[in-house]
Amino acid sequence: MSDDREQGLARGLTNYGDRDFSLYLRRSFASSMGYSREALSKPIVGVAYTPSGFNNCHRHFPELLDAVKRGVLAAGALPLEFPTISLGEVFLNPTSLKFRNLMSMDSEEMIRAQPMDAVVLMGGCDKTVPAQLMGAASADLPAIQLVAGPMMTSRHGDERLGACTDCRRFWGKYRAGDIDSHEIGAIEGRLATTAGTCAVMGTASTMACIAEALGMSLPGTAAIPAVHADRLRAAEATGEAAVRLIANPIQPSQVITRNSVENALRVLLALGGSTNAIIHLTAIAGRLGIDIPLTWLNELSDTTPVLVNLKPVGQHYMEDFFASTIWKTSSPPAALARCCAN
Repeated sequence: MSDDREQGLARGLTNYGDRDFSLYLRRSFASSMGYSREALSKPIVGVAYTPSGFNNCHRHFPELLDAVKRGVLAAGALPLEFPTISLGEVFLNPTSLKFRNLMSMDSEEMIRAQPMDAVVLMGGCDKTVPAQLMGAASADLPAIQLVAGPMMTSRHGDERLGACTDCRRFWGKYRAGDIDSHEIGAIEGRLATTAGTCAVMGTASTMACIAEALGMSLPGTAAIPAVHADRLRAAEATGEAAVRLIANPIQPSQVITRNSVENALRVLLALGGSTNAIIHLTAIAGRLGIDIPLTWLNELSDTTPVLVNLKPVGQHYMEDFFASTIWKTSSPPAALARCCAN
């Protein structure tokens, strides 16, 4: 680990002209929150925490935060969460993309300004994950992404429903007069019925998979449904991994490289993922001076087949993707334990 003088609460001390006084004052104020001297002497894992009443995708974050903290504590560090801007896709005007850079700046500056040795980035809804990865790349503190996970599907008659591809499909039927106002009202209440991001391979799930392909989140965790117990186990394992990043520091600039960006582009193409991913991946890589010309994407697309059959390109949902990638190879807890031990 790094020098204790530069770890935990001793990192980035406020300058009052006397280092020891600065640390003494910081410990004093931290003690007012009920922490013991022993707890305050530990390395600190910050948790960028983004719940919001205007972000339905993140409504399970309080429980997810508890699991992250459990992992951090079990590994011997002190978890301290801090809020940043949260971007709920359908609640923002004129568009959530306008606020992505604002959230990235918020994330970057709070990571820089506050005393933490590593950070867990809790995001999920479309623009939150790229914003956090952009901010973490610029701050270049050891960081690990934990995504919200996708919603589970619902039912309408004999059909499965999932936001948001089916939203447009049924609205089109309603506008065409194929279904009436009573039926579209019933569908409205069934499109999004659990916590988590959209149930299809939209921007949120695409960016979750890209974060994993880049190496910024634990292997095997991108597609775990938000309400699945494995999502909590993934959160605990992410907290533990953040502590390992303190003992053996690996910065985002060492993880997000031209090779890992190429991996991410390959994964994007193989998934038939959201076209928005190019905008976001370009911004993330750009923070580290990595250019992504469209000619590069075109070259990769010539040799990368689409391997999955997920909406909106195909027919299935993220919960099916999770089942096919995890349950067919091993029980979910065992698979997660293997990937997190590496």
